[in-house]
Amino acid sequence: WRETEDADLKLAVFSTGPAVRSPMWNFLSEVIGTFVLVFVIFAFANNPAVKPGLGALGALPVALLVLVIGLALGGTTGYAINPARDLGPRIIHFLMPIPGKRDSDWSYSWIPVVGPLVGGAVAAIVYQVMFTNFLLRVVTTAT
Repeated sequence: WRETEDADLKLAVFSTGPAVRSPMWNFLSEVIGTFVLVFVIFAFANNPAVKPGLGALGALPVALLVLVIGLALGGTTGYAINPARDLGPRIIHFLMPIPGKRDSDWSYSWIPVVGPLVGGAVAAIVYQVMFTNFLLRVVTTAT
């Protein structure tokens, strides 16, 4: 830490940050990235045509999906797409006595936490409505 003088770089080791700070668009980017991740994972997991058990390569489709999301949306926010990816390290940055560090940017911290939660919830709802006749069951049981 003594070799790095840039306080922003020290924070970037721990947490994500936007290339251009625009809270609405940064939030939307996190929502879209997490929506795509969760929706595609649901499609893989619930598709009877996809045989489970790729052995050691089982995580490869998800890893490639995260790579694609990062290439498409990563420049805008650093693509946390998981609240734990940003919040935990940001708290550690706040607690560690790093010489020459800046504040932990708490004014931005809600975006990589709330955005993925919203994106994941919306993906689950959309998947349920589209592929599991969820809406039909709700209407049938209500009448």
